[in-house]
Amino acid sequence: MTKKSIPRRTFLKGVGASFALPLLDAMVPAASVFSKTRAITQPVKRLGYVYMPMGCDITRWTPGSDNTLDTLSPILDSLANVRDHVSVLTNMELKPAYPGSHATSNSAFLSAARAKVTESTDYYLGTTADQVAAKHIGQATQLPSLELAMDLLQTVGQCDNGYACVYQNNLSWSSPTTPLPAEAHPRLVFENLFGEGGTPEQRRVALQKRASLLDSVADDIRRLKRDLGAQDRDKVTEYLDSIREVERRIQKAESDTEENPLPDLDRPTGVPALYADHARLMFDLQLLAYQGDITRISTFQLARETSNRAYPEIGVSDPHHPLSHHGGNADKIARMAKINAFHVSLFAEYLEKLKATPEGDSNLLDNSLILYGSGMGNPNNHDHTNLPTIVAGGAAAGMQGNRHIRYDKPTPLANLHLTLLDKIGVPIESFGDSDGMISELFQPITL
Repeated sequence: MTKKSIPRRTFLKGVGASFALPLLDAMVPAASVFSKTRAITQPVKRLGYVYMPMGCDITRWTPGSDNTLDTLSPILDSLANVRDHVSVLTNMELKPAYPGSHATSNSAFLSAARAKVTESTDYYLGTTADQVAAKHIGQATQLPSLELAMDLLQTVGQCDNGYACVYQNNLSWSSPTTPLPAEAHPRLVFENLFGEGGTPEQRRVALQKRASLLDSVADDIRRLKRDLGAQDRDKVTEYLDSIREVERRIQKAESDTEENPLPDLDRPTGVPALYADHARLMFDLQLLAYQGDITRISTFQLARETSNRAYPEIGVSDPHHPLSHHGGNADKIARMAKINAFHVSLFAEYLEKLKATPEGDSNLLDNSLILYGSGMGNPNNHDHTNLPTIVAGGAAAGMQGNRHIRYDKPTPLANLHLTLLDKIGVPIESFGDSDGMISELFQPITL
């Protein structure tokens, strides 16, 4: 028995690559009180946000049972395997998103602030909840936060009723005047997490010189494994195998795109053709970033507001945005709900993977708090009441699951943001709207 250990921030460094390791037993000094309590009382806490655009059919969203999730709704049915780690909140509202637009649905979701009405570059919003968290718990990691999306093209100019496109392009704002662009290209995200970056041309040259980023740290991996116990060796192998598998899928997408003789202006080399394959890659990249403690804060936009993406892989050939303006047509509502259920199913897969990834005495899902939802309720009316809202994970922060929490009256989404920040140890007075008033106007809610 020895009290020696390897540092939690241990990296394997190769040519153009740097790999953080998952939490290992060897990172905790043996025969110490710390080794018995650290994983239980002081877990690494993470905060993630997944944005679903254009609201939903709330009748197919709301669980059929009160207080529990014993009767899941058609849209939420895919959450069955993780229902014990999930709470669905009914009657949340987002007043700052009014007068009711797609741009403000997106911009107010994490800021709880009113966007300045402008079509120009003098936009003004507020610091978003994820960036408040990043400033407090993101400084100990390689990346303070990770911003991801599914749409590869950023629209510019005026997008929605006098609002600049910047409001619906970006979920995350580090200040009222600083939106943080999200990355949708899996290869660029992968290299941001594990490579040294550089210009696109430098990255292409580096990729040509190595078959895999992992190959450049192979000697370090072998040396490290000699000093680890059997359980830690298995953890390292599983983690690196996961990295290699994600890299293989990215390389396969690159190869498929290069071999496709048809031009594809919306999908550059390395982006899978199918939405689901692309989304799964982006979710897996978030999982790897959490597992290696590369970041503890992430945002992911499943599609941009007003997206005209169709989903032929699930039998919906209609563009999403026109379907959301269904005018009460039952067939259109059913097809929109099918898209809603598809998005939730991909989120459910992500939660299952987090749950299956051990960390200390727990798993990544227990050590993460994830908010899934939309800034719009009924898209046909462009309202911002009765928002579809899910909170997942967080057992290490005292969260319980298998709950349908129905509030008696409309409850500000800002209250939920304050609660989630509080649960991961971020001072709630740090979160303010564009006038710095939110901590005075709103209060955390009990979850």
